[in-house]
Amino acid sequence: MYHRHPLEVIGVPFGLGGSRPGASLGPDAIRFANLVGELGRLAEVTDAGNVATRPIGLPSVDGRGIRNFDAAFENILRVRERLASTIARGVVPVVLGGDHSLSIGTLSAAVGHVAGIGALWIDAHADLNTPDTSPSMNLHGMSLAAVMRLPCESGDDTMRSQWARILSEAVPEQALKPNRVVWIGLRDLDEAERLRLVEGDVRRAVTMYEVDHFGLEAMMEHAAGFLERAGVTRLWVSLDVDVLDPLIAPGTGTGVRGGFNYREMHLLAEFLYELVGRDTSPFDLAGVDVVEVNPPLDRQNETARLATEWLCSLFGKRILPRWA
Repeated sequence: MYHRHPLEVIGVPFGLGGSRPGASLGPDAIRFANLVGELGRLAEVTDAGNVATRPIGLPSVDGRGIRNFDAAFENILRVRERLASTIARGVVPVVLGGDHSLSIGTLSAAVGHVAGIGALWIDAHADLNTPDTSPSMNLHGMSLAAVMRLPCESGDDTMRSQWARILSEAVPEQALKPNRVVWIGLRDLDEAERLRLVEGDVRRAVTMYEVDHFGLEAMMEHAAGFLERAGVTRLWVSLDVDVLDPLIAPGTGTGVRGGFNYREMHLLAEFLYELVGRDTSPFDLAGVDVVEVNPPLDRQNETARLATEWLCSLFGKRILPRWA
């Protein structure tokens, strides 16, 4: 059970930040898996509907720049505004995507309105590309780079002006501090992302190697200790379902073999509950987003059901009360 704050479910049916259509259907698919009913057994929860999104994108100018930039940028601003209002009321937003570009809006709202904010990024990818390093020019692979205000140091005028607009109009000036972010489940990095992690503090990046070698519990304790030492008191949790193995979560556009299995994903959520769910927990939950569920690629809504089950474990669902 989760009693620290009321929850508000907010859908963001937007998928133009990625290359494979379908993520815009994610919020409805997760709701269809009875998310609100199941969460209602664990916490005070309200379904606040969807953020109004712009459904049609335009191609990059002359093939240059961030794909579908205008639509994605407008969506980020709408998400940020909606989340800022929710956070100001003392409610924990449970955001359903949609592609991972929406997290520029969710985290920007959190950074702008929550003291001591940090992020746990549960993802196969680091999302640390900027337009001048991105192989795809898809904004969902740049979300953390934007909120951390990483610079676009080269490239053409289009990409530089687009990035400058994100940093000046969508992202708070104070940025998300790099030492207040920990990644869990990494296994597919572009070269620029790898360099940025190595040149920073690589201990922030927990790959599947560390999970396999040291164990998930040890790595969650490592992540918690790292964030505590950085002064984090409020935690934003972002789950990209591609962190799961595509054998159990086929409904995502960027699946990578070798991800978490079913039991590991629930164990991860249960560890997270101990970190944010109790009055004695070291962190208070600022919000959570679950992104990149892509129903047209799914198999009988399995991935959406996994998202619902994972959120229930995050908010305290157990087989029996913990006794050991």
